[in-house]
Amino acid sequence: MRLSALLALAAKVTLPPNYRYGMSRPGSLADKRRNPPGTRRRRVAVEPISDEDWHLFCGDRVEILEGKDAGKQGKVVQVIRQRNWVVVEGLNTHYRYVGKAPGTRGIMVPSEAPLLHRQVKLVDPVDRKPTEVQWKFTEAGERVRVSARSGRIIPKPEFPRSDGIVPETWTDGPKDTSVEDALEKTYVPSLKTLEEEVMEAMGIQEPRRHRKVYWY
Repeated sequence: MRLSALLALAAKVTLPPNYRYGMSRPGSLADKRRNPPGTRRRRVAVEPISDEDWHLFCGDRVEILEGKDAGKQGKVVQVIRQRNWVVVEGLNTHYRYVGKAPGTRGIMVPSEAPLLHRQVKLVDPVDRKPTEVQWKFTEAGERVRVSARSGRIIPKPEFPRSDGIVPETWTDGPKDTSVEDALEKTYVPSLKTLEEEVMEAMGIQEPRRHRKVYWY
């Protein structure tokens, strides 16, 4: 594991209780524009789905059941569990202007809109058709997704991160910081000041003493 991954876990953003999740990562500039400090947006009611029942992950191939792209298949590129949203690559798009200013018209770019989990279905790898999914256990005790129609196991995809790294296949190199070195405590706190610690480490003796100063 790299040191940046450990630092990312320690730098998680603390969110208010009535935080409204959106498409942007919590704590980013785009998210702060949507949720400015000191404002309270209308709360969105979301159907609770437990981790045991959720079966859509980044990298899955799904088919859209509703909307203008109904019947089309694509790959899931983003999952927002807090809103039961999935984003399918290149589908359910809407267009918006970017870079619009008084002197320029800007450009129109496509952007994928999120879909609810009930608006998509996982594609069976046997016949490439949408199917219901059941969670079952193998003989080895591994929990897997199984197609309700064909009975075939649908494995979880190894979806790479934005930097192109698949965490399951990552191997530490000679320049990567190990977990043991990252968690090792090398600093011992004390009541000395920084100057006193430096002088003690360098063997500097200070025979002088401060004179008493009366402030009154």
